[in-house]
Amino acid sequence: MLIAAMQAEAAVLDYDANLKAIDAAAGQAAQRGARLLLTPELFVVGYAPFALKESFDPSLLGELRERLREIARRQNIALVYSMPEVAGGEWKITASCIDETGAQLAHYDKVHLFGAEEQDVFTPGHNAPAVFTYQGMTLGLAICFDVEYPELVREAALRGVEVLLVPTAVGKGYEILSTTLVPTRAMESQLYIAYANHVGTENGFELSGTSVIASPDGQILAQGGTEPTVIFATVQPSLLRQVREEVPYLREAKTQLYAQWAAQRAGN
Repeated sequence: MLIAAMQAEAAVLDYDANLKAIDAAAGQAAQRGARLLLTPELFVVGYAPFALKESFDPSLLGELRERLREIARRQNIALVYSMPEVAGGEWKITASCIDETGAQLAHYDKVHLFGAEEQDVFTPGHNAPAVFTYQGMTLGLAICFDVEYPELVREAALRGVEVLLVPTAVGKGYEILSTTLVPTRAMESQLYIAYANHVGTENGFELSGTSVIASPDGQILAQGGTEPTVIFATVQPSLLRQVREEVPYLREAKTQLYAQWAAQRAGN
């Protein structure tokens, strides 16, 4: 299956401009034959937590979701998008996957919030990475800082995820996450990881681009630079089987022993 990851500069609280950018990327991806497009963290509204808390109207969420469904249907492609969600007075960073008919396949709340701004505005989720099936493969959702925790990525793999889809918003100076950490996570948990970042500056925050799609053997299949682009890679179940057979990290992991160690540590 060919998948695509979009990187672009969002305009904070300019929903029309951001949806237009997603629509253009979806059209480009669909023309190349991609079945799914991954977009960056909070791209629909722009990455600016304090500005969102101050000025975003949560009553718009339903309309924005419908416009995303329209894009998926018109371009005949599945979309992974990220938006805030507000319920019971709590704000969360979320990611959703909809298929080419606009039907929702999965929804996920970000577990690991990065930095004082996110932690001040948002409430962390607590559920494991979302797991769902699309085009005969098992896909999963996580968001940004989540992928920096090997425990979360390994949990996704143990739940059967073959391709982990990660919207992100990473600032300049942290390009090593794309060039080194994400491929390492993909290799140690033996799955594909697609990681879609912003570029440009949003509310004074400079973003690094360098979106990446990494394979289960740790190779970088596609890499963005610092300009808007759409990157592509083919994800293959046959490579997953080959890698997992040659180096059986998942099959031979001592999960029960690790749990015993954790219990011992907690008891000390």
